Amino acid sequence: MNEWAQHVFRIGTMAGQLIFGAVAIYALLQLWPRRKSRWKHLTILSWQTKRVPDSWLQHLRLKRGAPSFVERELLLAGCGVTADPAWYMLTRRALIVLISAMLVLAFVFYKPVDRYIPISYAASGSIIIMLLLYIDLVWLRSIRKIRALQMTKEIFAVSKQLLYLSDSSLHIHTKLLRCLPFTRSMRGDLERLLAEWYHDAGEALQRFKLRIGTDEGLSFVETLDSLRQHESQQYYELLRVRIEDYKEKIELAKESRKESTSYILFIIAGIPILYTFQVFIYPWVSEAQKLFQSLN
Repeated sequence: MNEWAQHVFRIGTMAGQLIFGAVAIYALLQLWPRRKSRWKHLTILSWQTKRVPDSWLQHLRLKRGAPSFVERELLLAGCGVTADPAWYMLTRRALIVLISAMLVLAFVFYKPVDRYIPISYAASGSIIIMLLLYIDLVWLRSIRKIRALQMTKEIFAVSKQLLYLSDSSLHIHTKLLRCLPFTRSMRGDLERLLAEWYHDAGEALQRFKLRIGTDEGLSFVETLDSLRQHESQQYYELLRVRIEDYKEKIELAKESRKESTSYILFIIAGIPILYTFQVFIYPWVSEAQKLFQSLN
């Protein structure tokens, strides 16, 4: 056991040195002057703007029109992923196949593998990863919900600022530019919208709507498009109504969060009560049971 622990310690030390060296080399290379790549469209780094070939999906038995694919596509859009969702589906299916094959090989060649890596550790880690891959809809929905709430808060702040600037003669582009300090998660998307505005404002707003990927973002973009075309007080009244809707949604989210927190605290508070019952009351109950059994 001591030899095995020393062996694991040496492997861990070597792995740490390799990771530290790789990070240091990467940091130094980042300081190197960059030259614009002529063949950037051929590199693997362009996956964010490329579509996965259908032949790759067919090899792993994936279809774009399948209900599971469409559901995950909508969830990824709500999580702010602008790349082709097929990349996620392809990676997920490949990991499931790879981990399954590794588990089968590990159990077939049990002794050689267990000599270096305990099967119990490898199997438990692989099963946890497989479980996370199979229940990905749960954590994707959670991420989308958290992001939607954050986007609603920022859209609410931007809408209030636009309403504050309603009496100003500034162009809607300038008003949105002044709203940038009130954003954090949405700032990159809003900056891109403002950069693409004078090329084609309508198309820029549509792309902005797709990047946000929430219902509140849809209504917000519709209001911006209306203000862009006809900047009148009627549309600012519509903006005021939608601000109230955003406020109600934020309040509902706060109430549901308070309920969840109080439920968790109630469960945590019950743990000492159970412990008290086990330590102090249960011995008396067990002794009483023994007494009644002896009387019978």
